[in-house]
Amino acid sequence: MMLEKLIQLEATFEKITQLLSDPAVIANQSQYQKHAKSHRDLSEVIEKFHEYKKLKKDLKESNQIAQDDSLDIELKTLALDEISQLNKRISVCDKQLQILLLPRDPNDEKNVLLEIRAGTGGNEATLFAQEMFRMYNRFAEAQNWKVELMSSSISGVGGIKEVIAIIEGKNVYSKLKFESGVHRVQRVPTTETSGRVHTSAITVAVLPEADEVEIKIQEKDLRIDRFCSSGPGGQSVNTTYSAVRITHLPTGLIVTCQDEKSQIKNKAKAMRVLRSRLNEVAMEDQRQAIATDRKNQIGGGDRSEKIRTYNYPQNRLTDHRISLTLHRLETVIDGDLGMVIEPLLTYFQEKQLEEELESI
Repeated sequence: MMLEKLIQLEATFEKITQLLSDPAVIANQSQYQKHAKSHRDLSEVIEKFHEYKKLKKDLKESNQIAQDDSLDIELKTLALDEISQLNKRISVCDKQLQILLLPRDPNDEKNVLLEIRAGTGGNEATLFAQEMFRMYNRFAEAQNWKVELMSSSISGVGGIKEVIAIIEGKNVYSKLKFESGVHRVQRVPTTETSGRVHTSAITVAVLPEADEVEIKIQEKDLRIDRFCSSGPGGQSVNTTYSAVRITHLPTGLIVTCQDEKSQIKNKAKAMRVLRSRLNEVAMEDQRQAIATDRKNQIGGGDRSEKIRTYNYPQNRLTDHRISLTLHRLETVIDGDLGMVIEPLLTYFQEKQLEEELESI
């Protein structure tokens, strides 16, 4: 069944490859872009399929050598060793292909709305929120993503009470979607004289950005208030009514944006945030409906769920969903988040594969 599907995908891939060199397709940019995207989406699975076929071919040749009685014993022994290695590689490749053929999350390629809020722990929580925002910024920079600040609220000690940003780039949601939840930090605050370790927490939300086509918002459902922007401690940022507060009346959702000096820009940013939050409400309803049919739901993405602990005295990071422990906390906080994200992706892909196999 998997082999049949791979053969069909390979034929489709070859057809698209030919279309991309067709002058008529090249002349039609919208059509060309559509085919180019399909080609990119298929390239990884086709490349892995080619690797699988070569391994199978090598295995067949090695088996022929091992069974040929006219050959000397040394050559046959080498062939048997090769057969053992090839079978292991084929097994790994087979699993990788199964994962690549899993239904993709339709949001994986989308930009995201990143929201970080300080929770329990007072000033220490706001300082940790600031460090986490810096971590995500550094990771985004390494991925060649763009981070655009939408709104922020600074604490008196220079930390962040709340920050909202849009992250744009390739496969942003696919890599950050498992970051939603409660992040707990254990460390000695700079203001602590006795050296006692304090525990603080922040919440992180990663929402796929929704566009206007997906989420239709009626003007009659909005109340838009305009006011003067203000900085930390009430300090005036500007004296014009550029800040915007949008209330979505049917749901009661409120979005405020005041980072731009232009009222038009602030309204546009606020609408981007509102669309993404409304989309998340719809997605959450769908997830809850699916969850009721599942016997096991591991790491459901609930933002009230503690997903990770950052222990500074032990230089330790623990992701509680997959029992991952790393003693490289400083490296991760400095933006090297890949060593946490990759195991998470692998784990949840394997869980998805198990569910798919159980449903067959």
